[in-house]
Formats: sequence, structure tokens, C-alpha cells
Amino acid sequence: MTLHLAAALDGAGWHPAAWRAEGAQPGRLFTPGYWAGLVAEAERGLLDFVTFEDALGLQSSHLNEPDGRLDQVRGRLDAVLIASRVAPLTSRIGLVPTTGTTHTEPFHVAIGIASLDHISRGRAGWRPQISGRPDHVAHFGRRPPFPPQNSSRDRDPVFGTHVLDLFAEAGDAVEVVRRLWDSWEDDAEIRDVATGRFVDRDRLHHIDFRGEWFSVKGPSITPRSPQGQPPITSLAHDALSYEFAARSCDVVYVTPRDRDTAAAIVDSVRAAEAAVGRTEPPLRIFADLVVFLDSRDAYGRKARLDDLDGAELRSAELDWDAHVFTGTPEELAGLLLEWREAGLEGFRLRPGQLPHDLVAITRALVPALQNAGAFRTAYETVDLRGRLGLARPASRYAA
Repeated sequence: MTLHLAAALDGAGWHPAAWRAEGAQPGRLFTPGYWAGLVAEAERGLLDFVTFEDALGLQSSHLNEPDGRLDQVRGRLDAVLIASRVAPLTSRIGLVPTTGTTHTEPFHVAIGIASLDHISRGRAGWRPQISGRPDHVAHFGRRPPFPPQNSSRDRDPVFGTHVLDLFAEAGDAVEVVRRLWDSWEDDAEIRDVATGRFVDRDRLHHIDFRGEWFSVKGPSITPRSPQGQPPITSLAHDALSYEFAARSCDVVYVTPRDRDTAAAIVDSVRAAEAAVGRTEPPLRIFADLVVFLDSRDAYGRKARLDDLDGAELRSAELDWDAHVFTGTPEELAGLLLEWREAGLEGFRLRPGQLPHDLVAITRALVPALQNAGAFRTAYETVDLRGRLGLARPASRYAA
């Protein structure tokens, strides 16, 4: 089985001190050329797709509030706009931006991702993300203050109920987006100059969605995109988020520590699919890893970054922390092949330092996997759905 590989791009890399490392490009973080170069490198390595992180508040080392630190990267460009900017500069790699569901209208998300799918000719995806931080609420002023965020939902019933609401709202948001993507049938555009008919009104549909969180009439203002339904992905760490992925998504990113926990997580995801009565194709399960790769001294390079930050970046005992791998690309290839046996179909790698660790992925890890017969040697499809083995769905409103 050929592995799927994706790269999660964020700032100067996933290590907090990556922007201070030799070879980093902190002066270019907020320029289109920086992101275009990263995505071009990922496409050079034949990766399935890249994801772009985003949030509605500044990055923080704290779970529920700003940390006030000035020695780490703070600030981002809008993920959907980054993806739209690099789309015309690439031709095969999938582009998957993150947007929030808690403070963002699903109508805006639907037309943004559909537009990206048109611009990229069928390479768009979407990663919805809930937002439970009180400081995010303060940016908008349209909701009551959120309860303080606690790391243990089971011990804090108030916050636990709040998280349930956030995921319920996210589920409705995804459903609205999917219906809006279907609200134009594939042949709704006639474009008949002779008769003066551009659109067949009978093939545009109101979605008439009414739920606890949204009431959306539709139709979309954006014609149905090349993939019809761009793939939806989510990061999941526990039973609640597994169920959200099972109801709403095509790909789920999980955070195992080793092969045994990977197998247990795969079982949990499949159980969640059964629990929610999923009728779509099974979720594609990817494992997330933060990676520091070097053929000579990966440990020394990471240790220097840890010294700069004043703390060791390590795999904590928290379910939502991705495993931190440090070693050679060949050693990582062996680990991926071992974990694959647990039922994982792919991996989303978070480069610890950009561009260094992304280049190590594309120019050393990929050849190692190719030599093992576990990774493609050329792109076989243009569209992202096809690459993930997902058929293009018909509009639910088509007669």
C-alpha cells in the first residue's frame, strides 16, 4: 500500500525557536514568496497536500489565554488567502487551509474554499477548527464570554458542556458548507449567448438549513467546484473529536505515541464511525508527528533550538500533543512503515524548522520510502479527492 504524506506548515516551523535558527527566514514569514517556496518544495517531493495553520488570536504557549511572550513568532497571514496565492504557482499538490467554525460564518467558508477549488483546479481541501479561547470571543463581541478553558473536560462539567456545544456547532457548520457546495448542480451554468441564458434556475437550490446554530437559505454564490465536495479534514484527540470526524470529515489526523497506541486509536476511530452510523467511505486516518531530521546531528540541532527557547520541546503525556521524532530521514521512514501496520493510511508531518525539515522530508525521507516501494514516484491524479481515493459525489439536490 502506498503511503499518503502531507506537511503541516506553520510560521517558521513547529519549534518555538525555529525563527532564530540558522537558515531560517524570519524576515519573509509574512511574504507570499516565503509560502510559495515552501509549497513548491512540498510539491517537488510529491506530497499529497499541505495544510496551513490559522486561528483567530495570536499564538500562545498557554492553552486558554495569550502568554505575552515576545521571543516567539506571533501573527499569521490568513490561511485561505495563502492557499489562493500559491494555487496558481503549483499544479498538483493539495492545499488545505484551516478556518474556525466558532466565529466564522459557514457561508463565507463555503464560497472561500469553493473559490480555492476553482483556482487550483480541484486541489482544495478544508480543515474546520473549533475555538474555545475567551480572548478569541473578545475580538468579535457577538457571544457571551466562554468559561475558562480546562485541560480536563471530565473534571470540569461546565467546560465539558461548552466543548460539546462547540463541536455541535462545528458539525452544523460543516453540514451547511457541504449543502452550499451542492446547491449548484454541475450543469447549472448554461452560458448560452444566443438565448441569453447564463444559469438554469431550476438547477440552483435553496438549502433551507435550520438548526440550533445557523439558519441558512442558500444557494451559494459560487458555482459547484471541480471536486464537488473538497475533502474535509480535522485534528482529533479523543472520543468526542473522533465522532465529529466520523460525522463530518473525510480525513482525520490523530496523535499516537507508538505503534500500539496507533492501533488503539485506529480502533477508536472505527468505533466512532460505527457509533454515528457513518455511511460515507471510511475516514482516511493520518498520524501527526513533529519531525527534526538530519543525516548527521538531528539531536544536536534540536537541542540548540531548545536552548534558544529555554525549554525542551518534547512529546508530553497529553493526548493532543503530537509525537516528536528526532533522527535521520531513514530512521523516520522505518518508523512510518512500522506504524502503517497499525492501520494508518498516511502521515501529516510537522517540520520542526522551516525550510530545513521540509527539505529533509522531500529530498531524503521521500526517496527512502520510494526505495521501500511505499511512496509514489509521480503524481497520478490532479484532484485531491482522487489522490485520497475518494470518488467525486453528485449534488444531493440533483434530480
